[in-house]
Amino acid sequence: MSKAQKVHEFVPQRLIFLEYPSYLKQPGAHWISCGTFTFLSSAVAAVSGLLMGYELGLISGALLQMSSILVLSCKEQEIVVSSLLFGALFASLTGGFLIDRFGRRPAIIIASSLLVLGSLILLPYESYGILIVGRIAIGISISLSSIATCVYIAEIAPQHRRGLLVSLNELMIVIGILFAYISNYAFASISHGWKYMFGLVIPLGALQAVAMYFLPPSPRFLVMKNNDEAARKVLEKLRETSDATKELTVIKSSLKDEHQYSFLDLFRSKNNMRARMLVGLTLVFFVQTTGQPNILFYASTVLKSVGFQSNEAASLASTGVGVVKVVSTVPATVFVDQVGSKTFLCIGSSVMAVSLVTMGLVNRNIHVNFTNVCRSQSPEDFFLQRPGNLTGVTNGSLKDLFASKASPERLSFGAQKSPHVARTEELNRTALAGGKSTTGSHMESGEVPVVLKWLSLGSLLVYVAAFSIGLGPMSWLVLSEIFPGGIRGRAMALTSSMNWGINLLISLTFLTVTELIGLSSVCFIYTVMSLASLAFVIVFIPETKGCSLEQISMELAKQLYELIPKKRFFQCKLCVPTSPHKKGTGAMKGRVLVT
Repeated sequence: MSKAQKVHEFVPQRLIFLEYPSYLKQPGAHWISCGTFTFLSSAVAAVSGLLMGYELGLISGALLQMSSILVLSCKEQEIVVSSLLFGALFASLTGGFLIDRFGRRPAIIIASSLLVLGSLILLPYESYGILIVGRIAIGISISLSSIATCVYIAEIAPQHRRGLLVSLNELMIVIGILFAYISNYAFASISHGWKYMFGLVIPLGALQAVAMYFLPPSPRFLVMKNNDEAARKVLEKLRETSDATKELTVIKSSLKDEHQYSFLDLFRSKNNMRARMLVGLTLVFFVQTTGQPNILFYASTVLKSVGFQSNEAASLASTGVGVVKVVSTVPATVFVDQVGSKTFLCIGSSVMAVSLVTMGLVNRNIHVNFTNVCRSQSPEDFFLQRPGNLTGVTNGSLKDLFASKASPERLSFGAQKSPHVARTEELNRTALAGGKSTTGSHMESGEVPVVLKWLSLGSLLVYVAAFSIGLGPMSWLVLSEIFPGGIRGRAMALTSSMNWGINLLISLTFLTVTELIGLSSVCFIYTVMSLASLAFVIVFIPETKGCSLEQISMELAKQLYELIPKKRFFQCKLCVPTSPHKKGTGAMKGRVLVT
C-alpha cells in the first residue's frame, strides 16, 4: 500500500497531512487574538470601501440629472460612466508598484486625498469635460484604495479572523452603494442635486486620510523592508500581547524567499505562480461578466425601462437594490470564517443563474427601447413637450435648431441654466399627440403591467443578493490569500487591472448592446456566465478557511492542483484545521489538507 493510500485510509474525505510548526499544535492554538486595535485599524482602512461603493453607486441616479443638464446622448452617458473606469484601470496598472515599494498605508492615504481632490473639481463647474476629468481622478483613487485596502487588512488580521476583516471591506462597499442610492433619491427632485451627491464624500475622505496616518503599517511589509523590530512592535500592538516573536518568525520564514520575486515571476511556473495568476484572472473575469457592474451603474436607467418612469421612482427602487446588497453581505461577512469562501461562491453563482433566467423571461414581455430611455431629456424634447409648442413637428426636424444650443451648454453652464429637473420629468410624461410621448415612452403599447414591473424588480433584487454573498465579497478574499506576500501587491494590481478593464468594456457598451439585442438577451448571456463561474469555482478555487497566509502560500507553491483519477477533473486542495487527537488520526498531528 502506498503512502498516499495509507493517508487516505486513516483520514476521512481524503485528508493529506501538512506539517507545520509545533507551537501551533498545542491546545489553545488560537494564540493570535483579534484585538480591538486590529479591528479598529481594519475598520478605518475599510472606509475606502465605503467611499468606493458610494462613488460606484452614485452615477446611477446622478446620470438622470446630468443627462438633462449637460444634454448627453446615450454614448456620452456611457463615457461619463466609463471615465471613472478609465482612471481605475490606469491606477490598477501602476498601483501594485506603489503598494509594494512604499507600503499599503501610504497608498490608502494618497487614494483618499485624490478622491477629495477629484470631488472638489466637480463642484464649481458644470461642464462635460470637467466632469470627465473629475471622474477619472476619482477612478484612480478608488482603484488604488481597493488594492491597498484588501492587502493591508489581510496582512494585519489574525488567520482565524482574516475572512471576517477582509470581507468587512466588501460590507463597507455595499453600505456605500446604499448611501449613494439614498442620496440619489434625496436629491432627485432638486435642481443640480448631483453636485450635492458628489460633495458628500469630501469630509469622510479627508477624515480617513488623516486617521490612516496614525495607524500602524503592515507588519509583513515591514519584514519585507528588513525592519523586523518595528514589525514585532506592530504585531504586539495589533495582537495585544507582550510577545509576538512566534508570529514574526512565521512571517519571516514565509517571506525569506519571496522578496526576490519580480513581476515576470507571476507568469512563470516557479511556485505555481502562473497557475495562481490564471485562477485570479479568471475569477475577476467572472465577477464582471456576470453583469453586476452594469446593474450598479445603470440601475436607475434599467428600472425606468421596466416601468419606474420618474427619476424619483427609479431612484427609490434603486435604493431597494442598495438595501438588499447590505443585508445580503452581512451574513457572508459574519460567517465566512465558519462556512468558507468557496461555499458562498457556489451558492451565489447558483442563485444568480436562476434569478437571471427569471429576469430575462420577464423582460421578454416588456418592449424596452433603451435609446428612448436614455435620450428622454434632450432640450428638443423639453421644447416640444411644452403645452402649445409645435405639437405637430417631429423631434428629428429640430435637431439642427438645438445643436447650436446644446454645445455651449456642455462647455459651460455659467451663462445658461437648464430647465428644472422635476419639470422635465413631468413634461416627459406629457403627450405630444393623442396623449402619448414620442420620447419618454419605454413601451410601444402602453404602460408596463404591474405584475411584470414588480416581478422584474424582485428577480433583480434576488440577483443582487446572490452576488453580494458570493462573487462580491469572496472573490477579493480569495485573491488576497492565494499570492505570496512578496509579490501580493503586484499580483492584486494585475488582477485588479483585468477587473477594471473588463468593467470598462462592458459599461462602455451596455446601453448600445442592450439596444441592439434587448435586455432579456443580455440577462440570458449573464445566466450562461453565472453557470460557467459556478463550474470554475467548484473545480479550481481552493477553500482556505482557518489557514494562515503563510500556510496557504506554502501549500500552493508545492502543488496547486492534483488530478484525481476517479474524478475526471482537477480538485483544489483545501486547507482546514483539525484536532490532532481526533479518532482515526492519532498517528498524525497538526493541520491537514482536504483534496
